[in-house]
Amino acid sequence: MKLEAVTFDVTHTLLSCPALGQQYAEVLARHGIEVAAGDVEAAIPLVWQELACAASPARDRFVNHANGARGFWRHFVERTCELVDAPRPTAFAAAELFDRFAQPAAWVVAPGTREMLAGLRLAGLKLAVISNWDQRLPLLLERLELADFFDTFAISAIVGAEKPHPRIFESALADLGVTAERALHVGDSRRDDVEGALGAGMQALLLSPSGQGDLRSLVELPALLFGERSQAG
Repeated sequence: MKLEAVTFDVTHTLLSCPALGQQYAEVLARHGIEVAAGDVEAAIPLVWQELACAASPARDRFVNHANGARGFWRHFVERTCELVDAPRPTAFAAAELFDRFAQPAAWVVAPGTREMLAGLRLAGLKLAVISNWDQRLPLLLERLELADFFDTFAISAIVGAEKPHPRIFESALADLGVTAERALHVGDSRRDDVEGALGAGMQALLLSPSGQGDLRSLVELPALLFGERSQAG
């Protein structure tokens, strides 16, 4: 069956955040909190997983928080500091971190990503983002010169549901005007991206730089897709 659309996860797929622990440590130090960057780096994914387990994918964690995305991320920073035995950060420290990660300087676009996206569009495919992110994402992608490659953005804080819930995938498909079986999702999480997309009736590929998935890098995607399309045709 002919593929008509490809959708992408964002964090650890289109974008990476280098020296994440160091970025946290620098901001916290400006507010009088000294932490080891390595300790923070190790704590962040644990806190993310902890808060993910506490939330239902049927309700976005940012929308569900009483104080919205800023409130969620303040709690996230507080919990991270607690895990590394650091003092509780002020609201100003949390706000600076929130604003920092809305800026392109905090992120790196995966090498070859823009060329890959341009190639897919040239081949006539519709493209979308499907991401568990807050409302900062569209402007961030615009600042990173990625937004124009995409036809739509299905963002959990806007849709109101998170991956792997089918509703966020269905939102993107509706905007694209494409049926699930003619769409492919690419991401780095087996649960959120692969199982979520398959559960919504889409095709899925797992991105894993370590070689534990279908792709090591996004630059491999066009050759794989076009090969699959030629076999299908």
